[in-house]
Amino acid sequence: MLTRNIRSAVLTAAVLLCSAVPALVPAAAAEPAAGGSGWTAAPASGAGTRPSADGRPYFYLEGAPGTVLEDTLALTNPGKKAVTVRLRGAEAYNTASGGSAFRATGHTWIIPAARTVQVPARTSARVPFSVTVPATAEPGDHPAAIVAAAGGRETGVRVQLRVSGPTLSALTVEDVRVDKGRGLIHYTVVNRGNTALTPHLDVRTDGLISGAHHLTGRTLPVELLPGRRARLTEKWPHPPALDSASVHLTVVAGGGAHGTGAASAVFVPWWRVAGAAVLVLVGTGGWFAVRRRRRRGDGPGSGPDPYAGDSGTSDSDSSTSDTQYTDSEPATAGAAT
Repeated sequence: MLTRNIRSAVLTAAVLLCSAVPALVPAAAAEPAAGGSGWTAAPASGAGTRPSADGRPYFYLEGAPGTVLEDTLALTNPGKKAVTVRLRGAEAYNTASGGSAFRATGHTWIIPAARTVQVPARTSARVPFSVTVPATAEPGDHPAAIVAAAGGRETGVRVQLRVSGPTLSALTVEDVRVDKGRGLIHYTVVNRGNTALTPHLDVRTDGLISGAHHLTGRTLPVELLPGRRARLTEKWPHPPALDSASVHLTVVAGGGAHGTGAASAVFVPWWRVAGAAVLVLVGTGGWFAVRRRRRRGDGPGSGPDPYAGDSGTSDSDSSTSDTQYTDSEPATAGAAT
């Protein structure tokens, strides 16, 4: 009986030790290297303000200003060597094209349980961290991340943090411009509210000759964070060759966010216009040349001979003189007789 109790106690101590060691090991997030395995990090199951089963894609934490929120990061090292991981919190932001990125500086709200952690080979670990929401924090979304670095690689596990309070979903569409040469529509979407938005875009065109058309309708592959803007581009597959047309953009998102923008452009096939102008010039030049030639009387039979009048007068005079001379000849002969 005593032996059984001792054995039970030893097994219990071993389980507690194994579970305690991973809890002290911070996690890092990285993707596997090409052709091999690598350490990974992800939200641990059953934690956070919205606990769920395995497979949480990111952390979701929500609390009022002045509260402290907690969650746990799961770290896995399937490799054959131990991995030393460095952890920090970071603020998320949108790049100019709408992609997601993380600040290089630390986030003062997010504090990992340890800044540097060594994860043994073929071991998983659970690393707690806390998020202290300042008492002056504005309501709405404050996207952030737990950033992990090891072995020359760095990656982040997203932390979707929402501060309790009134929320506003609003956006605007600005700087709409048509690039006629490349058939592109440039525009900027600005998040004017305090919640993250996934916009849906509709583009319509209206031309004097081509009429109205629905160009495209799709959900944009960006998540626009509060107060951020993204410069985006949409293709115009078949712009008109000769027309005066306008494009109308409508962007909507969850929570009633709605924005519109428009731009116009005149499409003229300048190479065809230039070719027609050359033909007109050539034709006009030929017409003037023909008229000039006719006026100058160039070529045989094209006009009267300038010497025809003098020659006719001379022939006429000569003929008259000969006739008079012949008529007087008998009279002269009779007189002589």
